[in-house]
Amino acid sequence: MYYHDSRLQYPVTCERPDPAFATLLQQAIGGVEGEIRVCMQYFFQAWGNRAPDSKYRDMLLHTATEEIGHIEMLATAVALNLDKAPTSLQEEGAADGVVGAIMGGGSGKGAIEHMIHKNLLSAGLAAMPMDSDGVPFNMSHIYASGNVAADMYCNVAAESTGRVLAVRLFNATEDAGMKKMLHYMIARDTMHQQQWLAVLEELGGPGANLPIPNSFPQEQEDQQNNYNFYATAVNGSVPAGRWSSGPSIDGKGEFTVFRNEPLGDTPVLGASRPDSAAQSQQIG
Repeated sequence: MYYHDSRLQYPVTCERPDPAFATLLQQAIGGVEGEIRVCMQYFFQAWGNRAPDSKYRDMLLHTATEEIGHIEMLATAVALNLDKAPTSLQEEGAADGVVGAIMGGGSGKGAIEHMIHKNLLSAGLAAMPMDSDGVPFNMSHIYASGNVAADMYCNVAAESTGRVLAVRLFNATEDAGMKKMLHYMIARDTMHQQQWLAVLEELGGPGANLPIPNSFPQEQEDQQNNYNFYATAVNGSVPAGRWSSGPSIDGKGEFTVFRNEPLGDTPVLGASRPDSAAQSQQIG
């Protein structure tokens, strides 16, 4: 069960509407690094959580609900940037050619009109559940495995790429209102990265959680290849690093280097079946 408050989670203002920036903001809504992705990811992880202690399910639901508020903020920001964009902005884009160059040629005015046509024709100058290329979000990047440790690592990666995107958007605008909104969202991404790592620490850290799933007996896996770094190089060089020697991160093995070479034979599939419609020379 969820509740709604008509007030925004954080103030969203726009001093100078910029249709081009509205298109960039669409990536933060419906891109693979965007807020729809993390919102749905946390919801499905929570709804499928089977841990005896419900605190992780509850925590995920709290954060997923917070992400709905982020989508609302970004949708508001897109609408504000599209609404009543001054003609002077379009003229400036045409004059200096910057927007036209970014969009691959043509006048700045034409490029801006092309960028927002989907938002105009299908949404009446409002945000849509799509990325900056106009591709609808299709839920293909939702990771909810049912394994809490695996999901937490996925969440750290999601919040990391989301923060990268938010920082790029922050650097792409000079509007004080947009920067204020983004500096808040960047801070929340910081917290969420720490939050998911805190769960992993509470579960025992790498030694207890790795390899994932830690419920599979390691004695049943190939003991000759579970901590080898496979090096495939024509010149024989091996990139030396933490991963190539010394104790493994989980403390259960030693990193070694294996110069990658075939461990199997050339596959022989046999002749084609008579009913396979292959050439007669293929049929045994």
